Amino acid sequence: MLLDLGAYVANGDINPPPIEHERLAFVKTDVTQWAELRELFKHANKLHGRIDHVFANAGIAGRANYLEDRFDDHGELLEPSALTLDINLKAVINTCYIGLHYMRKQTRVGGSIVLTASGSSFQRFRVADYTTAKHGVLGFMRGMIPNLQAAELPIRINALAPSWTLTGLVPEAMVNAFGDAVQTPDVVARSAAVLMADKSRQGQMIYSVTGRFFEIEEGMLLKTTKEIVGEVGDDKIVQHLLEMQSRAQHNPEEEITGNVV
Repeated sequence: MLLDLGAYVANGDINPPPIEHERLAFVKTDVTQWAELRELFKHANKLHGRIDHVFANAGIAGRANYLEDRFDDHGELLEPSALTLDINLKAVINTCYIGLHYMRKQTRVGGSIVLTASGSSFQRFRVADYTTAKHGVLGFMRGMIPNLQAAELPIRINALAPSWTLTGLVPEAMVNAFGDAVQTPDVVARSAAVLMADKSRQGQMIYSVTGRFFEIEEGMLLKTTKEIVGEVGDDKIVQHLLEMQSRAQHNPEEEITGNVV
């Protein structure tokens, strides 16, 4: 879709994309390897001179069973696999971090980042390592919004949360058993395109299910939270404490007092 709009795309993945296009550059990238992620961004920046959009989309299915005992050859308990956490959360954060580095340093500062969260980001979902990672993606987006605002950076960060989608994460025959409850990847692609193109969107998460779209972060989740905790919230308290700390550093002889409001 972005290719049709005249965009240039640098794609980093272990496997090459299913199509070739003059505007699509592929760089073989293992997202768990910091050096390879760095090279992907270097290559993209060298080709096009700037980075306008980052889509942190790498993901795999769950790998860990926390109710299963696994032992090595000496009978010692093995550590659970962290691969899903490394790819679905750590690599997403690292991708975002490098993207922010370039967007902050460009001649014309700015850009947008889209993170792949999941319907499991806000539900109980029994694939525990996958659910933990996807909750983390939503948490990372939430944590970055006040930081971007405080730094007055014109960089947007949003997330998409697909429901069951034909992506290869789960065998197609198994997913097909769900019938109409499964959507095709182009539905998710539209979510990503909207979040990149619509400059009014900041800190949003689009949930897509059977081809329908719902913005649920601002429209529902945060709205419900404010009804419970009020307009102040914990971040306002942190902001107040940081302001007090800053005043104390700039005026060490001044006694800083005040109430958290």
